[in-house]
Amino acid sequence: MSTYSLLSAGRTFGGAGSIEQIKAIAADLGATRALIISDQGVARAGLLRKPKALLEAAGVAVTVIDSTPPEPDVGQVEAILASASAQSYDLVVGIGGGSAMDVAKIVAVLLASDVALRDLLRGKATIAKRGVPTLMIPTTAGTGSEATPNSIVLVPEDELKVGIVSPKLIPDCVILDPQMTVGLPPAITASTGMDALTHAIECYMSKKGSPFSELFALKAIALIARSIRRAYTVGSDLEARHDMLLGAYYGGMCIATSSTTAVHALAYPLGGKYRIPHGVSNAILLPYVMRFNGVGNEAKFRDVAIAMGIDVAGRSAQQATTAVVDALFALNRDLSIPADLKQWNITAADLETLVDGAAKVTRLLDNNPRAMSRVDIASIYQQLV
Repeated sequence: MSTYSLLSAGRTFGGAGSIEQIKAIAADLGATRALIISDQGVARAGLLRKPKALLEAAGVAVTVIDSTPPEPDVGQVEAILASASAQSYDLVVGIGGGSAMDVAKIVAVLLASDVALRDLLRGKATIAKRGVPTLMIPTTAGTGSEATPNSIVLVPEDELKVGIVSPKLIPDCVILDPQMTVGLPPAITASTGMDALTHAIECYMSKKGSPFSELFALKAIALIARSIRRAYTVGSDLEARHDMLLGAYYGGMCIATSSTTAVHALAYPLGGKYRIPHGVSNAILLPYVMRFNGVGNEAKFRDVAIAMGIDVAGRSAQQATTAVVDALFALNRDLSIPADLKQWNITAADLETLVDGAAKVTRLLDNNPRAMSRVDIASIYQQLV
């Protein structure tokens, strides 16, 4: 039996109205000057007003940087870091989706260190110590960044996303308030929700899986499968939003103790070169990669089927596996996820470039439950062009 461990945020608060806990968190951390990192969409939706007001009511001076772009690249993160470096902070608050939280986590570390971002991305340096204390407040239910030791940054010259992974990136505190997600548009609800589902399924299948990741993964799959359609069609449904937020958080905890696999490896060049939103890339690839992974992993697919609410009574292991793949295709259709890559003008002529990009992500491919060759990678992309 191999050893395993669990990384988790220092404290997590959840439930409708839990945003009010921000005052107690600031007091516990002794914060006097906070930096909020977010994005324009969150700012325009008015979601920064309450957290900012609560911090100020607690006597904390607040600076806001709301310029985080979707899928930020290394230069954009460096620009945010330069703005943040103008003064000192004792609390960094990430409010938004995965991009804002990833940037907040890495900026908090870099503010307290002289290491260069590009050296981290090239593997020429590591994170030696924790940075400024962090609080993550997700406004989407997808990446689970609030629970992971990862920050993902796009490297344009390589046309690839690169993950910086360190236990020192795990947040100090998290607030999971479904009221912060009720205004999420249907399309983003769909793509981020499928991202969370992908995390849970992949981590359950991963070679690095553990008793912790298996527990969190199956619960995340059950929560998301029962609520994602409701959250997509009735965005104000707090119960569905709460399920999605918890499912995404559990998916993030899975990543912290296990790892994603080939879906993410094949998704990275789609985001890096073609700027396809990460959740959309994962959703498109998920049923195809799972169909490939079904060979030799039928027992785990049966567990996933049961978690998704699929009746597998009297079905063979292979039939249960097929039922999971069919359910994922159906879920994509119901959520209006594109069925292929054609709308991004990706053709067979791009396959070699895509395969080259995916094949570099050995950190994730090595965790896939079934070995995947370049020919296998090409075969999956071929089905999508």
